[in-house]
Amino acid sequence: MIWCSGWKLASAVSNAGGLGLIGSGSMNPEILTEHIRKCKAATDKPFGVNIPLIFNFADEFIKIVIREKVPVVFTSAGNPAKYTSLLKSEGITVVHVVANLKSAQKCEAAGVDAIVAEGFEAGGHNGKEETTTMVLIPMIADAVSISVIAAGGIASGKAMAAAFCLGAEGVQIGSRFAASLESSAHELFKQKIIESGDGDTFLTLKDLIAVRLLKNKFFEQVQQKENECATKDELLDLLGSGRSRLGMFDGDTENGELEIGQVAAMINKIEPAGEIVMEIVEEYSSVMENLQRAAR
Repeated sequence: MIWCSGWKLASAVSNAGGLGLIGSGSMNPEILTEHIRKCKAATDKPFGVNIPLIFNFADEFIKIVIREKVPVVFTSAGNPAKYTSLLKSEGITVVHVVANLKSAQKCEAAGVDAIVAEGFEAGGHNGKEETTTMVLIPMIADAVSISVIAAGGIASGKAMAAAFCLGAEGVQIGSRFAASLESSAHELFKQKIIESGDGDTFLTLKDLIAVRLLKNKFFEQVQQKENECATKDELLDLLGSGRSRLGMFDGDTENGELEIGQVAAMINKIEPAGEIVMEIVEEYSSVMENLQRAAR
């Protein structure tokens, strides 16, 4: 949720009854501190911060969330054992994002409180194993004793109900909120999301760090390089710096990197985050009631 989930979106989700998350991967220490403090002022409900552990500022971000007394931290893209004990000693709930069973078992051994199991339908950086949410959730839920939160391809109450049936105890939703009114993404990126259709995203750059992107001019350049068996250095040169900001925050939807999940094909309008939460919960409740009646 880099370039999409700042304090406005996080606080709106929390105020609606979800757990809003600030996506720190596109921030520096000063900006993260500002967003945490603004989020505190905008909601009296719990919220969290997602910290990619491969990020240059990870060490400093850990110090910031401790200092600012953030109640929940989601870590990703790194070793869950690195900060879990420290965060938990400060009373912080720790959740780690994984894309395979081996990583989930490492999380449990590291003492995290819960796991986000993210299928490869998800947007942004992803597991190159390409394990779908439908397979990943029950596999991990059966193998660990801690709570599993499902992610990847979830944007509706129906999908939430399916995740619960597979063994999840919660869901993490990104793409639908990227297109919300409170998302800090550029309006042109939001428009690309709601205009996208079936097959308009693709998992690419697996030799660097797998990422799911909307197809555009930049994506076609990546595909051409990969078809030519480009080296990692050549791919890094094409990627350069600031590609994700260029596309998602600055609004250059042809030359920028547009990270979004497969479920973008099902998103057809920009809504307030609170309405999205309400719609998902209401549909989930209706589906579960129907399942209960069918089981009688």
